[in-house]
Amino acid sequence: MQVDQLWVKENFRIFNARYFDGSLPEPRFHVGHSRTRLGTMSCKRKSRWGHTQLYDFTIGLSNFYDQTEYQFLSVLLHEMIHLSIAHSGVRDTAPHGVVFRGMMERLNRDGWNISVTTSTRGMEKAYEGSKTVIREYLVLALETSDGRRFLSSVNPKFARSIDRRIRTVREVTRFGWYTTSDRWFEDMPRVRSLRGRRVAQEVYQAKTSAMKPVSF
Repeated sequence: MQVDQLWVKENFRIFNARYFDGSLPEPRFHVGHSRTRLGTMSCKRKSRWGHTQLYDFTIGLSNFYDQTEYQFLSVLLHEMIHLSIAHSGVRDTAPHGVVFRGMMERLNRDGWNISVTTSTRGMEKAYEGSKTVIREYLVLALETSDGRRFLSSVNPKFARSIDRRIRTVREVTRFGWYTTSDRWFEDMPRVRSLRGRRVAQEVYQAKTSAMKPVSF
């Protein structure tokens, strides 16, 4: 299977609450196709008067290999441990030192398979056409004063600007944001502006009732 940024963000929030008491700052999320690294945690740093501050954290996962959801989640937790250590300012004995290994062992006792390093030898390359691709879509559903209904698959980077814009449009009587993995949205472009596909009332109700509501 493969994942996307919405999948990573949703599971980050679940794990942050479950294992880190909600203390981790929400980083940027990136999904790439690295052959050599299944996951990364990076940040920027600045020093002043002998004090170093870390900021602008990013967690990345690689879609290059065909992994199970359990494997992807274990990689995500690996990178969240790095984020926790960096954010707290704790000095570890090595990049995967005593502090890291202690946190890793605690999470593995809860059923995960986090490791210091993972060999990619023998792992199969993923491919876009796989039926096991998990692709989360961010969907905007809206109704207008003349009774029309629209669904849009939205590029997450532009969701906030679209949300602000839609609140100023008088013709829109109701709208909502959702996430879904419904492949019905697969052939829809991920829009960057306020536009969408007009659908019948039955389709609108069926799709919105099956999706997960989200808010900004």
